[in-house]
Amino acid sequence: MIDEHLILIVEDNDDDYSITIRALRKSGIKVMIKRCEDGDIALDYLYHRGAFECSKTAPRPDIILLDLNLPGTDGKEVLSILKADERLMDIPVIVMTTSSDSMDIEKCYHYGANSYVQKPIGFDNYMVAIEQIKLFWLEVALTPKGGQYNDKN
Repeated sequence: MIDEHLILIVEDNDDDYSITIRALRKSGIKVMIKRCEDGDIALDYLYHRGAFECSKTAPRPDIILLDLNLPGTDGKEVLSILKADERLMDIPVIVMTTSSDSMDIEKCYHYGANSYVQKPIGFDNYMVAIEQIKLFWLEVALTPKGGQYNDKN
C-alpha cells in the first residue's frame, strides 16, 4: 500500500487551486501536491526541463488534475502531448474545467483523458467533486507506477 500519493495540479486559478488543496487535505488521505500554473510549466515539470531538470524536484505524479483553460500551452494540447508519449501516457489525467462544451469533452477523451469533470459551482459542491475524484483515483483504482513496463520484456 502506498503511504503518500503525488498529485500534479495544473491550474492557473488560485481560488480553484486552494479549494482543491483544502478538499484533498480534508479527505484524510496522504497526498503530496505539486502545482504548475500553466501548460508550459507542466510540460517542463513532466519532461524535467528548465527549473525541473533534477527529477528529485519533479517526481512522477500518480495522477494529474488538468485545467483546460491555461495560459500558454492549453490543457488540451498538454493532454495530447502526454498521452502520445509512451513514457507518460499511463499517468491518469483527470480534466477539471469549467467547460461543458461537447467538443471539449470529445476532444479530451479522444486525446486520452481518463475522466472529464466540470468544476462545480459553490464550495460545498466543489468539495464533493474532489472527494469523489480522490475516492476513485487514490483509493479504488490501481494505477501504474511509471518505469515498470517495457515493451522489450
